[in-house]
Order: sequence, then structure tokens, then C-alpha cells
Amino acid sequence: MDRKNLEKFRQRLVDYRRNLESQASRKEEGGRSLEEESTADVGDRASNAYTKELLFSQSSNQRSVLQMVDSALDRIGDGTFGECLSCGEVIGAKRLEAVPWTRYCINCQSRIEAEHNQEQPARTHSACANT
Repeated sequence: MDRKNLEKFRQRLVDYRRNLESQASRKEEGGRSLEEESTADVGDRASNAYTKELLFSQSSNQRSVLQMVDSALDRIGDGTFGECLSCGEVIGAKRLEAVPWTRYCINCQSRIEAEHNQEQPARTHSACANT
């Protein structure tokens, strides 16, 4: 990849990283600021608990993406950005444009997801099992 494109991706990743950090921090603070009041009714407490869990979950997901963004910035630094970590082939330009922190080419990503799905036990709804 040429220097101009690498710089473009580096800047996009840096900007995205800054945005993710800001969002994650706001969500963590929002989750912490929700207090359970002893005078609140059961519905309010349940709503607050759900909102807290949702905000912390979103923050955790953003932190995971943040790690992938940091990894992509490291790969820019060491000259391996745009190479699939599994097969070593060049990752397609359209894929990098869509997901600049991606670690795998589309073929390897599809294979990894298929393997992951095979490892996951099928979930059945208990009510469905009775029918």
C-alpha cells in the first residue's frame, strides 16, 4: 500500500479511536450515574438496572473495537497493515474502506465465523421444546 493511502487509513483510525474513547467514557459515566433510589418503585429500579447493563455492555463492545483499532495502528507502524493475519494475502480495498481495523481478508473471516458458529451449541427456546 502506498504511503498516501496508509496515512489516510492512519488518520481515519486515529479519529475513530478518539471518538470511541469518548463514547465509551460517556457510557461508563452514564451507567455509574444511574442510582437506585430506595423510594423508586420496582419498575424504575428494573429500568435503571437494564439501562446500566446496556450502557456497560456497549462500553465493553466499544473497548473491544478500540483494541482492534490500536492493533491496526500498530500494523501500520510495522508495515503489515492490509495483510490478512491468517493467510498473509492482501485484504481487499473495499473491505479496508468499510472496516479499516479488520484483521482478516473476507475469505478467512468467513471461515473463522463458520468455525465459530459450528463450535457454538444450538440454542433452543424451552417453550419451543415442548411443542
